[in-house]
Amino acid sequence: MSLEATSSGSGGAPLDWQHADDRALAAAIGAGERDAFVQLMRRYNRRLYRLARATLRDDADAQDALQDAYLAAYRSIGTFRGDAQLSTWLSRLVVNACLARLRRDARRHARAPMVSMSANDGSDHELMLMDKSYDASPDDALMRAQIRALLERKLDALPEAFRVVFVLRCVEELSVEETAQCLGIPEATVRTRQFRARGLLRESLAQELDLAERDVFSFDGARCDRIVAAVLVRLDES
Repeated sequence: MSLEATSSGSGGAPLDWQHADDRALAAAIGAGERDAFVQLMRRYNRRLYRLARATLRDDADAQDALQDAYLAAYRSIGTFRGDAQLSTWLSRLVVNACLARLRRDARRHARAPMVSMSANDGSDHELMLMDKSYDASPDDALMRAQIRALLERKLDALPEAFRVVFVLRCVEELSVEETAQCLGIPEATVRTRQFRARGLLRESLAQELDLAERDVFSFDGARCDRIVAAVLVRLDES
């Protein structure tokens, strides 16, 4: 879709970025169109947040890494040539941002080995991950929230390699090829890690897994708005 094809009117009327394809968005962002960048973030917020959350196992760290990746994307969008899908290019930026954060954390922990975590650390935070906006009866919403929170805890307990592949394949429903491209690993490795991850989860969740996996790590509504607003503020400050 060309930039002209997205115009909602003549005489400099705003463009309808919601219906623009990825190539049009990338070109517009490279030309300095802020609204196109906002649309890109809203289009990929959930997938990229889930990838960051699966890698870092912390909601706040995942949101920070996602902001870092978006800023990197904005500044380097001119290098995107369309050889891969835009979503794959963005996913790689998120993975890089997460790995950088993990390396920083590892160095910090090495300098402060006496710091320990409370036995109850994370339990209240995990409850906050429940999406309270689910449109269902109160009983159904509570049941799904509890299952989702359980699945998130079980996912956090998996090794990182299994956890990230599971989120991309089973939650975001990327193909084996797309997942391999995002993570830079062979397709056979994707299949092996997915199989192992599902096996480990099913040992604990059994039938509950199929009910919860599509709703894990919800990232809609106000949380999506906060990410967009925070990135724009940081962009203005840079």
